[in-house]
Amino acid sequence: MSHHDHRVGVSETHLVTRHLKLEPNDEAAIGAAVADIDALSGLDSVSYDAGKHRLDFAYDATRLCLDCIEEILEKHAVTISRGWWNRYKEEHYRFVDQNVKDNARQEPWSCHQSPPKGRRK
Repeated sequence: MSHHDHRVGVSETHLVTRHLKLEPNDEAAIGAAVADIDALSGLDSVSYDAGKHRLDFAYDATRLCLDCIEEILEKHAVTISRGWWNRYKEEHYRFVDQNVKDNARQEPWSCHQSPPKGRRK
């Protein structure tokens, strides 16, 4: 297993990577949004590919969610592409984020536990 350094508050177990296509926008607005996103607790990395108009980011899904990122984009008037593929990915990302949160709260259970000792016949 390889060792990667992550930001404080980011668990590699709950780390998810996301890619969202953005509509062409003002570079200053996108830069300000990326700076605000980068300041979030639980975020591991964020970058913007101007050639592909794509925002790439990774975060701990137990601490952040896609909606938090979208709120910041909306605050800076940066619009996400409304194509069918992007909408599909957004819904899938929301589902996976909620699943990670639910699984993190769930107490681990296994049916492969050894039987209790002291019950000999």
